Amino acid sequence: MISDSTALDSAFLALADPVRRSIIARLSRGPATVNELAEPFEISKQAVSKHIQVLEQAQLVTRTRDAQRRPVHLNPARLEALTAWIDQYRLVREGQFRNLDAVLQSSAGQRGAKAKEK
Repeated sequence: MISDSTALDSAFLALADPVRRSIIARLSRGPATVNELAEPFEISKQAVSKHIQVLEQAQLVTRTRDAQRRPVHLNPARLEALTAWIDQYRLVREGQFRNLDAVLQSSAGQRGAKAKEK
């Protein structure tokens, strides 16, 4: 799980941009080159490269060298760490909602029993 505040900040900052989220979505289907990643956008390949650099700095993607190709790969371990960080708060909140549901059901049951007494 990611606990370093700086690492969290860089990851969420990287994911704050819709172009970078689209790149992550595309990479979830498999590695791609900068040219392939740039195809759906009406921005320059240099701009896409800068977006990839931000994602690399956040450790959300990696690049490898394959002869002349430099494919970009998703770093699933980093995404899982972000998900784990989010889940710890989601689970707390879900527990609070379950407790609230139990209180409401208990309260409704007590009102129903009182109504039958009358």
